[in-house]
Amino acid sequence: MLLGLLLGLAANAAGLATPMVTKWVLDTLGDGASMARPIAVLLGLVVVGAAIGLWQWRLLGTLAEQIVLDARTAMVARYFRARVGELQRRPTGELVTRATSDTQLLREASSSIVGLVNAGIALLGTLVLMGVLDLFLLGCTLAAVLVVAAVMGVLMPRIAAAQVTAQEHMGRLGGALEGALRAVRTVKASRAEARVTERIVDDARQVATHSVRAALVTASVWTIAWTGIQLAVIMILGIGAWRAQRDLLEISSLIAFLLYVFQLMGPITELTQNTTALQAGIAAAGRIREVETMATEPAGPASTSTSRPDTVDPEQPVLVFRGVTARYGPDADPAVRDVDLVIPRRGHTAIVGPSGAGKTTLFSLVLRFLEPEHGQLLLDGRPYATYRPDEVRARLAYVEQETPVVPGTIRDNVRFTHPDATDDEIRAVLRAVRLDEKVDSLPEGLDTPLSSTEVSGGQRQRIALARAMLRTPQVLLLDEATAQVDGLTEAALQECVRQRTAAGAVVTIAHRLSTVLDADRIVVLEDGRVRAEGTHAELLAGDDLYRRLVEALRIAAEEPVAAAR
Repeated sequence: MLLGLLLGLAANAAGLATPMVTKWVLDTLGDGASMARPIAVLLGLVVVGAAIGLWQWRLLGTLAEQIVLDARTAMVARYFRARVGELQRRPTGELVTRATSDTQLLREASSSIVGLVNAGIALLGTLVLMGVLDLFLLGCTLAAVLVVAAVMGVLMPRIAAAQVTAQEHMGRLGGALEGALRAVRTVKASRAEARVTERIVDDARQVATHSVRAALVTASVWTIAWTGIQLAVIMILGIGAWRAQRDLLEISSLIAFLLYVFQLMGPITELTQNTTALQAGIAAAGRIREVETMATEPAGPASTSTSRPDTVDPEQPVLVFRGVTARYGPDADPAVRDVDLVIPRRGHTAIVGPSGAGKTTLFSLVLRFLEPEHGQLLLDGRPYATYRPDEVRARLAYVEQETPVVPGTIRDNVRFTHPDATDDEIRAVLRAVRLDEKVDSLPEGLDTPLSSTEVSGGQRQRIALARAMLRTPQVLLLDEATAQVDGLTEAALQECVRQRTAAGAVVTIAHRLSTVLDADRIVVLEDGRVRAEGTHAELLAGDDLYRRLVEALRIAAEEPVAAAR
């Protein structure tokens, strides 16, 4: 930035010297002397000024793009260090907009800082040299410049306000459009295309309204600046000609002065442009700084234990909840209250309960997406606080209910957790989830991009389950990973899960009767508390809520059969 400023000063010096050298040419012409030297100096100033200007443009262009890259790098890194709750409180499209269009405004603003200094010095230098030529004409010029500057000073804050509002509405537009496109099947099935389109277009209209307002203010500033300069030129030309007629000013000095007047248009135009860009950049920087306030995940101390999971006492529980209470915000009610729960090192634990009972919250606590307000979680007998979040997650595998696929190929998705996995390992888990024949039938096999392939909900679930089972984790967390598969595939997957229970713990949020029946142990949640624990037979005999839940699951399981009949 400093080098760019120095180059700008050198370019300004060359530009400021040009009218004086032009006066020298005219005076030499009047004296009848040789013009070789002044013309050579004039040509030299043009060449040097052009070379310096090119250097400055290339330097500042590179610098501006590096600033944008640094801002985007910092924002993306912050997003993925942030707590899950912090990200979910904001529309995804708005977060994307802040990392794309807002950072783009920084590119213009970064160059505008040097531009403002250069333009200010060029303006000051031009006025000084104009004073050397004729103080009276300088006074007339200053009066015009002050009038233009006063009007611009009044209008500039309006540009900033309009830019801030326009960027806020741009973020809303991005969030609404991203959400609607994500749910496009629901939109079409609900015949809501027109309504959704109108809502998003209304956000676009709001963006346009505030952007037009900023454009109108900017246009007013430009018009006033250009008109003021043109009127000043006409006035100065008239007054200068009158003074030249009375021998108060040399013709060569008048021409040099007029050249400086024309040069004033450059600094004033640059000041206007750079001030507008800086205002927009300040507004964008404010939105970008809001990202820095997002709470990040705790950076606990690195584990100093050298024991591997397979050397831990097999009788010791893998996970323990001790009086855990957690909530999603300071003003929110607790999502779970005083939970005491033990997850054995091996076996299948099913978690059931009505909607809002706290099932997903338990998974969020285990994965450290959410931190407990009170109580403590233990992994392998050690408190969570002694682990970094990545150390905890290295021992877990998670398949969420929506089972999103990550950008990339089938191979990229399956080995997303373990990027060093071999193709043999990948094919083994695809075979286990009965997806190997489907993958082999695709023209590109494992290298098939999922973004360009229609993947059903069941296939997406199987890809996610294969990713989780690629290398046996200590704890496999399943938010009902068989909810969207057919009966034959479900039976194969259930058998695969049963095999995993011999080597580690499987914890499932149960939405299907088969999952409940297959579980070694069942935990019933109600209003964020553990209501009961036991086997299916024990709970069926002793817990009324569990009986009602099982009856609901049984009805849901029998309805497709009845419909088929």
